Amino acid sequence: MALLPILRYPDPRLRQPCKPIEIFDERLAALTDDLAATMRAAPGIGITLAHVGILERLTVIELDGPGSLRAYVSPVIDWFSPEMQRHTEGSVSMPGVTDEVERPARIRVSYQDLSGASQAQEADGLLAVCLQHEIDQLDGIFWIDRLSRLKRERIVKRYGKLKG
Repeated sequence: MALLPILRYPDPRLRQPCKPIEIFDERLAALTDDLAATMRAAPGIGITLAHVGILERLTVIELDGPGSLRAYVSPVIDWFSPEMQRHTEGSVSMPGVTDEVERPARIRVSYQDLSGASQAQEADGLLAVCLQHEIDQLDGIFWIDRLSRLKRERIVKRYGKLKG
């Protein structure tokens, strides 16, 4: 497993939509392993190939420590609940800053597993937040885009100070 270089905000690639994955081979398996290692080293609980400059639709999420890694190939949200929840979010591409984001409380996601088989999953709680956050990234929507203009400007300013 190799650690991949993580793009840092405001890299323009973080705002580009990613292409669906069509080939399920050793390259995809190796990318998944490398992405998981990169996420753990960051540290984080979710990451996409977009975060490392590869504009393909793959995300890995690990909420419950080693052994709980989930890979989602070409995920798409099919359904959102009308109920909303707020949760503190941040990004491996903008380390050191977080803010509360409001998102639907429950979702249903269609995706493929690493063998290419179609899957569907309903999620709530932290998993729903993470899936929405990472799928946004795959769609070219950076997490701060979900904040008000004022909050977004404050986050960017705070991040600028942290970077030096």
